[in-house]
Formats: sequence, C-alpha cells, structure tokens
Amino acid sequence: MPTGTILLIDDETQLRTVVGRLLELEGYTVLQAPDARRGLQTLHDHADEVLLVLSDVKLPDGHGVELLPRFKAQAPLAEVVLMTAYGTVADGVRAMKAGAFDYLTKGDSDDQLLVVAERAVEKARLQRRVADLERQVAGAQSTFDAIIGHAPALEAAKHLARQVAPTDATVLLGGPTGAGKELFAQAIHGASGRRSKAFVAVNCSAFSRELLESELFGYKKGAFTGAQADKKGLIEEANGGTLFLDEIGELELGLQAKLLRVLEGQEFLKIGDTKSTRVNVRLVAATNRNLKQEAEAGRFRPDLYYRLSVFEVQVPPLSARRADVPALVAFYARQLAAKLTRQPLALTDEALRALQAYAWPGNVRELRNVLERAAILTPAGQLLDLDGLPLEIQLAAAAPAGPAAADDERSLRHVEEQHIRRILLEAGGNKTEAARVLGIGLTTLYRKVQEYGLG
Repeated sequence: MPTGTILLIDDETQLRTVVGRLLELEGYTVLQAPDARRGLQTLHDHADEVLLVLSDVKLPDGHGVELLPRFKAQAPLAEVVLMTAYGTVADGVRAMKAGAFDYLTKGDSDDQLLVVAERAVEKARLQRRVADLERQVAGAQSTFDAIIGHAPALEAAKHLARQVAPTDATVLLGGPTGAGKELFAQAIHGASGRRSKAFVAVNCSAFSRELLESELFGYKKGAFTGAQADKKGLIEEANGGTLFLDEIGELELGLQAKLLRVLEGQEFLKIGDTKSTRVNVRLVAATNRNLKQEAEAGRFRPDLYYRLSVFEVQVPPLSARRADVPALVAFYARQLAAKLTRQPLALTDEALRALQAYAWPGNVRELRNVLERAAILTPAGQLLDLDGLPLEIQLAAAAPAGPAAADDERSLRHVEEQHIRRILLEAGGNKTEAARVLGIGLTTLYRKVQEYGLG
C-alpha cells in the first residue's frame, strides 16, 4: 500500500474531504489547506514530510501555476500536481513548463488521480534518496583530501586553497564550468573555523534578478504582492558560516552594489526594510569569466572585483590534468554503483585510454555524466569498451597523437580530416554513404582517405 504525506490545497471543502479520504484509504497521510497562504504555511511547517502538493489552479489568493516556484522553494524535493475544473492543453503545457509533475482535470476518474499521485510520490521519494546520498558524499568531500587527483596544476590550486582556508579572507575561485569550483569552496569551508556552521551555495545564473534579490537578501512582510510573512535570505541563513556564490559574473549591477555593502560592512537591507540586518559571513565566489576584463568593460563593478579578488585560486580544467582521469573514473564508478545499486563500472584499457585522450570541454562534470550514462547502459558484469563511449570520445581516441597534431588543431586541413573521420564513423565505414553526406564525389573521398591515412 502506498505511503507518504500529501498536501491537498483547494478552496472547495467538499472536494477536499472527498479527495482527502480517497488518498487516506490508499495509505497516504493527507494535510489540507483551503488557500495559498495556509497551504504555503503548512508546506513550510512540514517540508521534510510532504512528498506531493496536490493543488487547485484557481485559489482565492493565488494561481497554481504562479505558485509553483514558491512550492518548490519551500520543498524542493516534493512534486506538484495541479488540478483545474476547466483544463486546456495550453494551461497544461504552461504548468508542465513551470515544473508541475502533472496537470489533472477535476472530475476525471479516481483511478487516474491515484495513479498520478503514486507516480509523483515515488519520484519524490527517489529524489530524496538521491539527495541523501549526495549529502553523504558532500560531507565526505568537505576536505581537500576528497578532491581527487595529484596532477601538478591541481596540487598547486589545493596548496593555495589550504593556505587561505583558516582565514576569513574572501576567496575568488576561477576556472571553467564543471572543473570543481564548488568542491573547492566546500573544502575551504571544511578547513576553516566556520566548519560547524552553514555552507550555503547559490548559483547566480539560476535566478531572475528579482528572485535572486529576494532569495539572497530576504524581505519583510508586505514588501511586495505575495510577501505574506518575513523571509530570511540566504545571506542571513549563512550567518556564522560560508556563503558560496557560483557564477558571480552573472550578478546584475544593482545586486553587485548590495553585495558590496555586505562585504564592506557585514550588513544589508532586506527588501522592504528600513533597518539593516547584521551578519558574520565569509564569502567564497566562483566564476568562469575574467572579472578583471569584465570590470574594465563596464559589465562588473571594479570596486566589487577588488573586494572579491583578495585571494584568487584558479581551479584547473580537466584537460590540464588528464593523468587524474583514471583516479576520477574509479571514484565515480564507486559512487555511481551506490546510486544505481549495482556493481562498479569496469572499463577496458582501450576505453580508459580514450577517456584520457579526450579534451573534456565540460571538465569533471562531463566525465561524471559520461560515466553515469555508461553505467546505466552497460550490462552488469560486462566491461565498458570504446564502442560504449560517446562518438566524440571515440573520435578523440582515433585522432593522431603527438605535439604536431595538437599544434595543427585549428588548421583547415585538421578540421577537414576530423570531419571526414567523423562522417566515416557515423556511416559505419560505408564510403558511398559518407561521400553522399559530405557532398563530394566518391573518387574525391577515396583520395582524401588516402591523404589523411583514414583507410
């Protein structure tokens, strides 16, 4: 029998009673609320329990689709199903795009409601298991020893980060997306005197300007429509600990000014407040941009840049430490085995060499994604070979090695060779088909194959 807690929000008392009873008979615990305000309060009070929010679209004090982000903010791992008396395809599409699990029309069969509820609850339960696992991994990764690899470029970055960690100095982490900057930030926090306090991470590129401001700084009741109660911002949540601002180069200029005040005076104004809130927060920021150049171009405040760049650490891309790839593969193979409840992925020597030969534009994050896909698709007990890797990695393995090839990567000859190699691989070696795709004669293709040694 299904179990779990469902929050049912609807202003129709009779419908709430009927649907609530139906769900309770299936084994669910049902919390009820007649409007958005009380629904959000109930969700806030039971965020750790609620797996599904089942809400009417038209509530007396709000619209279900517009409330979706607030439901998700209160309980990020819960699913939301919206109900309406007069459903349309357009409304359903809008709801799904906004993050709803499903969109139901009132009056549909009870069986359909129960099936959707069961699927949504199961998905939410799975998300919680994954989050718990990731929290365990994050806890294990909050030290520098958990940063996998010993390449010189990585060791140099770790050495700098270890030196600054015990201080309260602001740290700016540079490096490409996916290189592991948040892992460095966690390690800096874990090696500091603030380790027992909160580590709060925010991706500045994930929110609109207005939403990011309210999330960072909080607001007072009545500051804007929908501000039904005072809300603590993430800066205040990080009080005593560390605030990690990822992709800080995306921060809008107005918010940069407010953040500068936090750095200079450890105080800020909540939206709608007239009295400053004081905090004791250490800031670690990260960017994949050159903030000095951004400041010179007028896209970033120079005064904030100089405040942030008190101590800079450059996290190297994976391409600069390819010798670390085998250790990273072994680590992620164990991690993914726990997540997928199966034996760790094992690779052939050829597949491992291909992973080391690849340039990894997406860095460590891309490597993990490639391994997760491979772990799902590779049958249990079978070795992952070269054919089981993405096409671009197979091409990298087939490309000629050595300094001459690397020096020639931007030449027209090199681009042509790689393109022909890729089309041949996609065509399974069929030169007639490859010539058709390339738009050249078969004789020309044979000449190019001989010229580049592709035969």
